[in-house]
Amino acid sequence: MSKPNVQLIQALYDAFSAGDVPGVLGRMSPDIVWNEAENFPYADGNPYIGPAAVANGVFARCATEWNGFAVAVDEILDAGDTIVVLGRYRGTYKATGRAQNTQFAHVWRIANGKAVRFQQYADTLQVSRVIGRQ
Repeated sequence: MSKPNVQLIQALYDAFSAGDVPGVLGRMSPDIVWNEAENFPYADGNPYIGPAAVANGVFARCATEWNGFAVAVDEILDAGDTIVVLGRYRGTYKATGRAQNTQFAHVWRIANGKAVRFQQYADTLQVSRVIGRQ
């Protein structure tokens, strides 16, 4: 069990839900390697290296392209230095007016009390339909 790692990731999602972007970024290693799912709209910047790249390439787009974008966590799975988060993305894409309820899995790697790697897996077909690509 890695209770501190689970607490770190839970706190990261809590900060995101509260709109506390510095609280999210502060839980990341300065050299975090962040990958969006293949074929996900924001995978065009993979890999994002460092918190600023994540903030500008992913979070800013979520904030500007979606109304009510949210990450709803259903379950956090403890695998030691790896934490897996299962849940759903919510929100309405501004350009199409379509709402999403997209299933995701996030795989976090933790070292020295910080998130050092992130890999997103998501229902990319559903997102493509919501944003009008299909």
